[in-house]
Amino acid sequence: MKRRKFLQSSVMLAPLAGLTQALAEPQNTIKPVVISTWNFGVEANAEAWNVLSKGGSALDAVEMGAQVPESDPKQNSVGLGGLPDRDGRVTLDACIMDENANIGSVACLEHILHPISVARKVMEKTPHVMLVGDGALQFALANGFKKEKRSISPESEKAWKEWLKKAEYKPVANIENHDTIGIVAMDKTGNLSGACTTSGMAYKLHGRVGDSPIIGAGLFVDNEIGAATSTGVGEEVIRIVGSHLVVELMRQGNSPFEACKKAVERIVKNQPQKSKEIQVGFLAINKNGEHGAFALQKGFTYALYSNEVPNKLFEAKSFY
Repeated sequence: MKRRKFLQSSVMLAPLAGLTQALAEPQNTIKPVVISTWNFGVEANAEAWNVLSKGGSALDAVEMGAQVPESDPKQNSVGLGGLPDRDGRVTLDACIMDENANIGSVACLEHILHPISVARKVMEKTPHVMLVGDGALQFALANGFKKEKRSISPESEKAWKEWLKKAEYKPVANIENHDTIGIVAMDKTGNLSGACTTSGMAYKLHGRVGDSPIIGAGLFVDNEIGAATSTGVGEEVIRIVGSHLVVELMRQGNSPFEACKKAVERIVKNQPQKSKEIQVGFLAINKNGEHGAFALQKGFTYALYSNEVPNKLFEAKSFY
């Protein structure tokens, strides 16, 4: 009788064991998906989605998406239309990272329309990670990129000359500080890639480089866990190696939102007074296609494009 009862209970528990195993596995993975920072992320996502929806790779998608604001002369924080440094020169920073931890980066690059594509060439054609300044320009020209004749747009030049009248460096959060298009994507195979490109802070010291071209600060991808990107005052993001921190927090079991929130809280803890006056935002996606964002100040927006959400703009929650 005891043996019969044991066999009966085993039969009854077998389906429950299968259910428990199923619940432990990732559910409802959303792919493909692309997310990117700020309002111009909507147009960037649309271009990236053209790649993803046709079965293209996440790497190609993020490069094509990042090129959109780089090409737009009306964008004053990305590409050659960006506001210059205090010497009147527009210098560009960018980085890219794929699912295999291949990385490429350029910093303080001038006269090139698409620094994100130069960064990809650095990744694919050199043994190096980053090229800067004249060396980055020489490399770009040697690889077929065209040197643009004009180094600053008329609109940016006018704004710079107006700034020179007082030459006060007091960046306004969400105006002179939203200096980056960060874009991360998952393709139909589940692979992740990311890209980040910027003209940097308006009226910065010539040669200043922020977080955007620095792998681990402005961008980080771990194909087993997720990907993250940042925007805002790069010095504070570098200080905590922000995007890498967000991915590591996701590795510990935090959701993308929770990971971004904890990274922002780290900045507040490190810089309690400064954090009240600046903007920093993080945006992340995990391997299940779940996304999240969080910022220091109100006003940080990001765009999401998936089969379930056709290119919608969201405003992130904030600490202040």
